[in-house]
Amino acid sequence: MDAPVPARILIAEDDRKNADLVRRFLEREGHVAAVVHDGRAAIEETRRCRPDLLVLDLMLPRVDGLDVCRVLRSGPDIPIIMLTARAGEDDVLLGLALGADDYLTKPYSPRELVARVRTVLRRAARASAAAPEVYRVGRLAIDTARHEVRVAGTRVEVTPAEFTLLARLAASPGRAFTRQLLLEHVSGFGREATGRTIDVHVMNLRRKIEEVPTRPRYLLTVYGVGYKLAEEDRVAAEDRVAGEDRVAGEERGAP
Repeated sequence: MDAPVPARILIAEDDRKNADLVRRFLEREGHVAAVVHDGRAAIEETRRCRPDLLVLDLMLPRVDGLDVCRVLRSGPDIPIIMLTARAGEDDVLLGLALGADDYLTKPYSPRELVARVRTVLRRAARASAAAPEVYRVGRLAIDTARHEVRVAGTRVEVTPAEFTLLARLAASPGRAFTRQLLLEHVSGFGREATGRTIDVHVMNLRRKIEEVPTRPRYLLTVYGVGYKLAEEDRVAAEDRVAGEDRVAGEERGAP
């Protein structure tokens, strides 16, 4: 197994004993770890030092972890691993919907958290080191070199997990991927992860890249299978037909 790449990690955890234990385990891996104990400090410190990864407890004082996630996802992409005592699926899915890249339910093993950190950091590194390439489908562009998604030239903010998912689909346009295959590719999710995890990421992406999320043109559902990214020829043909219909309508309405 490759040695872990040292990273700057911020731990937002109000349980000081638990936070110190996590910090020591991460430092043994060679990482530089800092700790804050409330949500407001997590936001301020993340904006100040731009860590490579944030370990975020959901039950924080002052500003809870979900609101921290909401605030930080309006800025630059920083991988987030949630720590939650809420075992309910709805709570986990809400955290993922807000942009978390992975999660652990309490109680958890510090060694398992270290393993999750290693996986999320490697995934982010793979995305950053990908060969420079831009995938284009209609007005959608996925730039793997810049780690950017643009629609009609306007940059769209996506989470690292969302980008990894979209880039994988874009690398094989028209190919149908099962939810399980996508889960395996968008690695870092734990044993609790299910196909619903992928559904949440797809729902978030559609809100960001589709003109009408309920009638997607790019990120398509393959019923009974999973998802695929539309092929350029298909989108171009749809645009051509729409343009012809628009011209015909204008001519019919002309005096």
